[in-house]
Amino acid sequence: MGKCSLPNLILLLLNLGALLTCLACPECPLPTPPPPNCPPNLPPKHPPTPPKPPVVNPPPPPYHPKPPLYPSPPVVKPPPVETPCPPPPPSPYPPPPAKQTCPIDTLKLGACVDVLGGLVHVGIGSSAKKTCCPVLQGLLDLDAAICLCTTIKAKLLNINVLIPIALQVLVDCGKTPPPGFQCPA
Repeated sequence: MGKCSLPNLILLLLNLGALLTCLACPECPLPTPPPPNCPPNLPPKHPPTPPKPPVVNPPPPPYHPKPPLYPSPPVVKPPPVETPCPPPPPSPYPPPPAKQTCPIDTLKLGACVDVLGGLVHVGIGSSAKKTCCPVLQGLLDLDAAICLCTTIKAKLLNINVLIPIALQVLVDCGKTPPPGFQCPA
């Protein structure tokens, strides 16, 4: 043989030791060869496992729509408390006087004015009192003056000439016209 190397030598000694141990033990069973036509050693057969059923997910829960959201009612603030406006200052100009009208029918004063028209050059006499005073008796002082003015204008007489006479007749009949009275325009 050739040169023996140390690893080869160790391997040879081990094999011889194993062989000698087997020969030294007569009770040890000798390995029996497998019977002919035997299948190789396989793990024992278990009954076939049934196939796994398919995984079925549970149905989704029934659909419950969310209840509708109602907006909260708007917050209504009460209107601010306003302090009332002070009354406007009085007008520096007096309001225009109400249109002055005669409260009686001016035809009743027609005869009185006719007498006054005849007195322009003669002067006031008792005939003017007898004709005018009974018609003017139930009127207020201002109303009596306005009625004479209205009648004089209706007869288209010269008011500027007759008004002083008419105011004197009012005084004779117990009426007091306002101071500075002028017939309304």
